[in-house]
Amino acid sequence: MKMSARNRLPGTITEVVKGEAATRVSLQVGDNHMVALITTESAEELGLEAGKEVTALVKATDVMLLSDEGLA
Repeated sequence: MKMSARNRLPGTITEVVKGEAATRVSLQVGDNHMVALITTESAEELGLEAGKEVTALVKATDVMLLSDEGLA
């Protein structure tokens, strides 16, 4: 399978919380924790469950975080 996204993060699902329309999927990616919010329909089609190995593909124009702590 070919994919244009270059930011590929292999990880393991640690938790799946299904809602009516959206599902929160928590992943362990190396030493890091990542959370993805996807449609519940997609989560069900992919058979997502804790312990499953997946690859997160990140394709975004911007990712910004701001915290007042640690700023001089």
